[in-house]
Amino acid sequence: MYIGDVGSRGLHHLINEVVDNSIDEALAGYNDRIIVTINEDDSVTVEDRGRGIPTDMHPVEKRSALEVVMTVLHAGGKFDKNSYKVSGGLHGVGVSVVNALSEWCKVEVKRNGKKYFQEYKKGEPLSPVKEVGKVKAGDTGTKVTFKPDGEIFKTTKFKFETVIERMRELAYLNKEVTIKVKDKRDNKEEIYHYKGGIIEFVKYIDEARKPLFKPIYIEGEKDNTPVEIAFEYTDAYSESIHTYVNNINTIEGGTHLVGFKTALTRTFNNYAAKNNLIKETKKGKIQLTGDDFREGLTAVISVKVMEPQFEGQTKTKLGNSEVKSVVETIVGEKLSEYLEENPSIAKKVIEK
Repeated sequence: MYIGDVGSRGLHHLINEVVDNSIDEALAGYNDRIIVTINEDDSVTVEDRGRGIPTDMHPVEKRSALEVVMTVLHAGGKFDKNSYKVSGGLHGVGVSVVNALSEWCKVEVKRNGKKYFQEYKKGEPLSPVKEVGKVKAGDTGTKVTFKPDGEIFKTTKFKFETVIERMRELAYLNKEVTIKVKDKRDNKEEIYHYKGGIIEFVKYIDEARKPLFKPIYIEGEKDNTPVEIAFEYTDAYSESIHTYVNNINTIEGGTHLVGFKTALTRTFNNYAAKNNLIKETKKGKIQLTGDDFREGLTAVISVKVMEPQFEGQTKTKLGNSEVKSVVETIVGEKLSEYLEENPSIAKKVIEK
């Protein structure tokens, strides 16, 4: 099975696969809005303002590139290795699998001043890609509507709450995008756009906790790996760290998390030693451990990795060893600067 599961989880994953393409376009700088609509018949429409899936002749397949993307596994919109920097999606199978697992599917593309259309039944095109109209210059985008196949899925009823949970998360992780979710079955609608990005995400996670100070934000890029981290300390005792790679929630953590923890402990310890903030006992100075610095910590770590390797039981652990040193270096440098500029906050954390 391409998507891991034919129950409710797999069903909702179909929406995520289509939305991931629209997010890819946003990451590439071409899309700022995604609209997800659950229609009355439990079909779903995902619409964006990206460049539109290419429609010209595919050099190898000798048919429209749009048809190739919609029907060939792993074709994706990424014909040119440099056209998209990174791609989300855990299974990364793309829209062709959504098409294959749907009773029917329709795609509409606006590109080069024209509107194109193709329709499919159980993944097979009913006719070649057709030009069906003209659009204004600069009006571009892709609109995919699909109805999951009831012979494959145990349920074909989408849950609004499940859909908005992921869309909200994506909006936090991609601050340049507005995501609108509409449910035509009972007239519900939510719009997500967070200019503060993951800083707002941390505040959202900590709604029930009391923060000790404003979130610390770290951003940097090394070896083509952009890193974005927001974290704050609360009056709680437990830690709450959420990690993402290319928008995928890496529940089991991985090298990006290890890099963050290592840098956090080392940077605070160095600062404490340099500024004589570590208490002396008869046995000498108290050694502060990583656990001490993570008490009451809430963090969101988001990295973009060109070729992520996932490990672990559920393939949600990042395995790329080089990411550890990237995160470690960026956090070490930026956090040291922050502590030097904010000594009162540094003291608060160390004394906590």
